[in-house]
Amino acid sequence: MCKPVKCVFCPFSPPQMAGRGRLVPCVCLGLFGVLCWVWVSFASFPDDQLPLEALDAADRGAFLPQSVLSEMEFASVSSYRGPGNSDRRSNKELPILLWWSGGLFPHFPGDTERIDCATSSCLVTSNRKVQLYKRTASIIFYGTDFRAYEAPLPRLRHQTWALFHEESPMNNYLLSHGPGIRLFNYTATFRRESDYPLTLQWLPSLDYLLAPVAVSLEEKNRLRREGLAPVLYMQSHCDVPSNRDRYVQELMKYIQVDSYGKCLNNKPLPGHLEDTATATGEDPNFMGFVARYKFHLALENGLCSDYMTEKLWRPLHQGCVPVYRGSPTVADWMPNDRTVVIIDDFSSPKALGEFLRRLDEDDKEYAKYLEFKSPKRITNARLLEALETRKWGVNDMSKPNYLNGFECYVCDRENARLAAERAYRKAPKKNQPPQPKMANNSHMGCPLPSPGYGDVQDLPADDGWLQIWPQDYWQSLDQAEGLESLIRHNESDPSLLWRHIQNIAVSRARGKH
Repeated sequence: MCKPVKCVFCPFSPPQMAGRGRLVPCVCLGLFGVLCWVWVSFASFPDDQLPLEALDAADRGAFLPQSVLSEMEFASVSSYRGPGNSDRRSNKELPILLWWSGGLFPHFPGDTERIDCATSSCLVTSNRKVQLYKRTASIIFYGTDFRAYEAPLPRLRHQTWALFHEESPMNNYLLSHGPGIRLFNYTATFRRESDYPLTLQWLPSLDYLLAPVAVSLEEKNRLRREGLAPVLYMQSHCDVPSNRDRYVQELMKYIQVDSYGKCLNNKPLPGHLEDTATATGEDPNFMGFVARYKFHLALENGLCSDYMTEKLWRPLHQGCVPVYRGSPTVADWMPNDRTVVIIDDFSSPKALGEFLRRLDEDDKEYAKYLEFKSPKRITNARLLEALETRKWGVNDMSKPNYLNGFECYVCDRENARLAAERAYRKAPKKNQPPQPKMANNSHMGCPLPSPGYGDVQDLPADDGWLQIWPQDYWQSLDQAEGLESLIRHNESDPSLLWRHIQNIAVSRARGKH
């Protein structure tokens, strides 16, 4: 029988929440038998003889997210040893980092490997059988795959949790709530406040921004005279939290927009481009086709500080002007103060449409938005410093990719934590114990989705967006609070999540939560 333990690395405090409508899911997943099997498997092996068998093929299938990860080359970092790394321990002595998302393991095929990082070394694995192993110091989760009802329980006192989440906030709103993000001790997210920021993940280099304009202004004006619209919109992912189609539909009343893809389609793509229209890669034919437009409507699928994707950086690379809605702090990262047209700077779609029409007709003013193509016109010190000092690179062989970089970040900090614990146990009067570390809302903290245009109270009750995304946001908070409760009660069965959610709802109704 397990005795309750308090996790010193994940202290919890009750969230302060305003009243809201809540829905309690009624699904129950029975994972108790699986967890028991894992527990028995561990009991069968001494710690120093635990085998690291490979996962079933289905569990380690290729992971193909629609993100920059799909273009990244992964390689072992075992041949690298940092200048401060004098770690000569054998593999049997090293702490273990467990990648919980079985299909996301940033190494060559296999489920276990040694990594030698900046100041220390670790053993990394994707084999979940080491979950309860005493040498498993940290579990690394991929945010899109993290589900409260599949969390590794019980959460052990000696383990930390690390979060890697570079994708859209819409992929997992649990992480945007205090009780959800507080589960993690280390974070790598798009937010600049995270421990290992991935903010400029879609910007490979300064040279990418400085690339020459793909289609000259003279040629764009010629195409305009032949009937090409000034504005491009291309989306095949409709019905997203940012509700971008609702805004674009209104904008189309005030300026001509060529819309390709499944959303608001009013123009067919040439047949030879249909297979590349939604690609995250940069197919030359596709890039040349969209570069003909003066303006690109660049609306992210989710709105959150520092969440910026190829929708923003690709038009800048090509020499088009992004008309942007996404990160409210986007101006912090732009090359200068006249690079992008920010939708939220305008009072209405009509005001934006009128501004774009004026800019379309004034070559001199339009050209000012492309002056950043000259290095002397890039005046944003924050952008330049971030590109220069970031610890990772995008397909840059001189730096680790950010997956390998983050696991080394966790490795070095876990070794430092374990060393501090040993020193404290050996001489508690001379040494301080390691201080608890916990993420907070600034590491993700994305807001409640809102309509792309108009007020939420004006939407009809049967509006499709209204029935999906606000409810998903609040249900994610329910699950975050439920998982927090499971951990607090030292539960071993994640299928009890729904019972804990119900108990919290009852307690809240009685004014006790």
